[in-house]
Parts: sequence; structure tokens; C-alpha cells
Amino acid sequence: MNTSYSIDLIHRFVNKTIETGFDEVAVLLYNNRETMIKIANSQPSVAQNWSEISIGIYLVKNKRIFILELKPVSIDLLLKPVEELVKYADKVEESMLYAPLPEPRTVSKLKDLVSNKVLNYIDNPYELVELSIESAHREKIDYIAGTIDLWFVNKILVTSKGVELSEDKTGYEIYIRAFKEPDGSGQWCTCGIDIDKKSVEETSLYASRYAVESINRTSIEPGKYDVILSPLVFGNLLEYVSRMTSALSIFMGMSMFMNNNPGDKVGSEKLTVHDMPRINELPNATSFDDEGIPTFNKPLIEKGVWKTILHNTKTAHNFGGETTGNAGWIYPHPWNIVVEPGDYSLDELISNVRKGVFITNNWYTRLQNYVEGLFSTISRDALFLIENGEVKKPVEKIRIADKLSNIIKNIDGLTKDTYRIMWWEVRIPSKLPFVLIRDVNITKHML
Repeated sequence: MNTSYSIDLIHRFVNKTIETGFDEVAVLLYNNRETMIKIANSQPSVAQNWSEISIGIYLVKNKRIFILELKPVSIDLLLKPVEELVKYADKVEESMLYAPLPEPRTVSKLKDLVSNKVLNYIDNPYELVELSIESAHREKIDYIAGTIDLWFVNKILVTSKGVELSEDKTGYEIYIRAFKEPDGSGQWCTCGIDIDKKSVEETSLYASRYAVESINRTSIEPGKYDVILSPLVFGNLLEYVSRMTSALSIFMGMSMFMNNNPGDKVGSEKLTVHDMPRINELPNATSFDDEGIPTFNKPLIEKGVWKTILHNTKTAHNFGGETTGNAGWIYPHPWNIVVEPGDYSLDELISNVRKGVFITNNWYTRLQNYVEGLFSTISRDALFLIENGEVKKPVEKIRIADKLSNIIKNIDGLTKDTYRIMWWEVRIPSKLPFVLIRDVNITKHML
């Protein structure tokens, strides 16, 4: 796709949209090229390749905000829904969060966002597929399943205030789940911008080793346990915590931080969490947000202290603050989550547990009360009982039923090694350690 031509074409569309009667317009275009391979029974089962253009259109008339999400066959077809919408614009109430689109700012472009290796694997991914399957079967497993997803995206933003920006980026996401009869299973995942075979290989090896080690499970009694969470589980829970630092989550009463202020202690001194859009190893790296504001790295929680409310220009105007470069036209959000590592190896974390469980994966996380952070989540795949500093045996599914505030307050150790994580249950790319959390409430998993 010719980027300069596309910016010019979108610029002309923005001008035509203003002519229809809208006061402000922004267009965000994604031109994607993607390959996804699905693996089942240790064989590639489905191969999908596609290219598509998706376009978001942000429209304002008399402080009334409209957002369209379209996948047009041609950009020339975009004007028709806009012309229809403007006829009814005044019938909608003014937005209580309205603020003008920002003027253009200087954006420092990130480097090394495009990997030639990923581009090559988009055209021919089967070397990665073979490596994933072969690596997993170095252990005595029965079979694996999973996906390998690779993409290239060209992003273009044009607004009626004069913002004209573009950025190219590659990315990948891999998860592998291994199975060992009668009841063993394990999962691991990885992600990034530039791919390396070692990460692919380790993803399969982690999954298959957990599968082999988790056969012949027994049950445990509910109660309070010290818990070691893998980066997959920690990433899932921390994604909920990080999203709650969004100004819109606070405004809507869907945040456990709504009764706190930045500067309040909300977690363990051992926990530091950053939003890092300018780290060029995680797939959501970006130089600018959806309003054209330059991105920057920032602490969300620093040594247990809440540091930052995430803003776009609208929430910043409403809160009396400044945008943090985290737009979302409506919802300010983290880009990439990075947790500062600790001082332990995984074996050292385990040695510090007298009675506990080691949870390698989870799903079905549900919030019962957002303000209190009351949640539950179900373990998935390999799960182990720890007694007197040693892993004793694999155990059956359990449920964590606790508060997110307790989870981040009771952190007592993190590993030195960190891992890039992204899969169904962790949609914000994250770089995380294993973590030890004291006194977590464990209940039985009910079918």
C-alpha cells in the first residue's frame, strides 16, 4: 500500500466530511496483512491468509460525538454513511466528555518496528509450525494444539485539525497447549515485534513439560494458600488492574481506584507496573495514540503507589488534567504492560512457600464488583501443590475467589526472569515475571 497516497486520499475524505456539516473529523486506517496457522493433534489444521482495510471515523457536530467502524471495499464508499448520519446528528444529546480534537504535535517515531523475519514468515510460516511441533514432542506428550499468528500493519491517522501520521509495524502471537494422557495439560505463549526461534521453541517446551508433570491429579481442600502465579495468570489479573487506571473506568464507576488518588499506596512495595508504548519488543508499541498525541512510557503503580490516571484529551479535560497519550477516542487504555522483575529464581520462590499452589494458567476471570475488585478465576492446565518449599503433586482445578486489591497488596516476591505474554486471556501485550502472593482465597471449582 502506498502510504503517501493513502494519507492524501484520507485527507481529501476528511475535507469532504467537513463539507457535509460535521465540525471535527478524525480517520484511523489500518491496512493489515496477516497469516494464522491453527494446530490440532500436532498437525497444522487450518491456514488463513488475508489482507483487509479497517477504518475508524470519529465525527463531531455541536459537541455530539459519533464513531463509525467500517471495512469498506473502497474508501470512496465511506462518504455515504457520513452523509446519512449528519441528517440526524442534532437529535443526539451532547457528550458530557466532549473536548476538541488536539492540534498537531511533534511525534518522535519509534525505530525497528518492522521485522523482515516476520514478513518472511507471513509468506511461509511452516518452518515455525514444524519447530513448535518438534520442540513439544521432545517431551513424551500425546499431542499439541494452538495458533501461530503473524501480521504486518500500516496505520494512518488524519484529522481535521491537521494531524497526518503513519506507522508500519510487524507482530506475532503464539500459544501452544500440550496434552498427556490421562489428564495432563500445559500451556505457554509468547509475542513480539521481531521473532526469534528460541522463543518459539521455549513456548512449546514450557507447555509440554507442564503437561507431563501434571498427570494423575488429586484434589485439595479450599482455604487460604500462598500462591505462585505464572506470567500467564499474573498477566490476566494485572490486565484488569491496569485497565482500572483508565479515567473512563473511574468515571463510570468500574474501577477499584475510584476511591483513591494518585499518590495513594495501593499495592506491595515490590510491585512496579509500567505502561510502555515505546518498548519496541511488544506488539502494541506505537509512536502516537488515536488522537495524534505522542506516546511515552509511564509508571501506573510504582513500588506499590498508584502513579498515573490514563487519559485521552476528553477525559483529561473532564478531570482537569493532561492527556497521557493513551487514546482510544472514547476509552483511554494501556498499550503494553511491563512489570519490573524481582530478585528470585522460580525455585527460590517455591522454596519460600510452606503451604501453597503453583498456578500455570487460568481462564473465565469474572468481576463480581468492580469498585471492590471482587473477582473469581478458574485454573486451567497444570496446577501443583507446594508444601514446605517443594512441589509435591499435581492437583485438580481450583478457583481463586478474592479481591484484586489483595492480590497486588500481598505480593511477596517476583522472579528475575520475565516473559512476553499474549493470548486469548491476556489481550494487552505484557512482559512479566512469576510472582508469589500470600494468603489467597482458594475455593473448589464447581462444574
